[in-house]
Amino acid sequence: MDKIMASSKVAIVTGGNKGIGLAIVRALSKVFNGDVYLTARNNVKGLEAVDQILNQECLDMKYHQLDIDDNASIRRLKNDMLANYGGVDILINNAAISFKKANTTPFVQQVMATMQTNFFSTLEMSRAFLPIIKQNGRVVNMSSSLSVNALKQCSPELQAEFRSDNISEEQLVQRMRDFEKCAKEDALDEHGFPTSPDAPYGMSKVGVTVMSRIHANWLKEHGKRDILLNCCCPGWVQTDMGGPKAPKTPDEGAQTPIRLALLEEGTNSPHGEFIIEETLHHWWDTSKSL
Repeated sequence: MDKIMASSKVAIVTGGNKGIGLAIVRALSKVFNGDVYLTARNNVKGLEAVDQILNQECLDMKYHQLDIDDNASIRRLKNDMLANYGGVDILINNAAISFKKANTTPFVQQVMATMQTNFFSTLEMSRAFLPIIKQNGRVVNMSSSLSVNALKQCSPELQAEFRSDNISEEQLVQRMRDFEKCAKEDALDEHGFPTSPDAPYGMSKVGVTVMSRIHANWLKEHGKRDILLNCCCPGWVQTDMGGPKAPKTPDEGAQTPIRLALLEEGTNSPHGEFIIEETLHHWWDTSKSL
């Protein structure tokens, strides 16, 4: 990677080689006044995606390998961003996995794999990068409306905890571990967790949604009030995950995260919110029904 002045701006999109991630990279490359990094765990697929965009649309972008399930890979990216840019201006945590309904992988294995990538690895990515988000930076975590469905299926006690103003990161991590443990012991229903086939994905995104609020509060508490952090659901999109019957194209699905990533300097909202298809969702307002 060539040395770049630390004053240069930079945006990172995790899981950027296909689907909504690729659409976000393309859209950012057209409007962002800085370098945009497409990241992917597989170098071949990542570089192929970059070449495709360069050849078809002549958009300028850069590539960096990133496997969010590998802490060493996260550290390499962080160190390179610090060395070359002095930090990061925009971080879009998009990388995620999902098992299709027809998949025959045992439910417990689906829980463990989905929770690891979608929640725990995204959490590690956020822990590593939040301290180096630059002034007026923007962080967007990709959640899902399925997190709302999963929350509805939780016990009243769990719902209250996940919607609490005071839930800590430590508490959240423990509840996500409890979900895994109960799945292994076939005790999800007994402990108030959802048991539906899409529960692994939905609960992983409950984690992302609640994590986003916790981290937004962390930024405020540490005086970083110019940095805005939100999570969003792009809607039902035609991707490997969403399937061909989804009503939205990837470019349409990219609109909400792009809007949040490009919030104007000087604004102080939204921050710590959950946006579903450009509409504020009242996840945390207990006076409003889910």
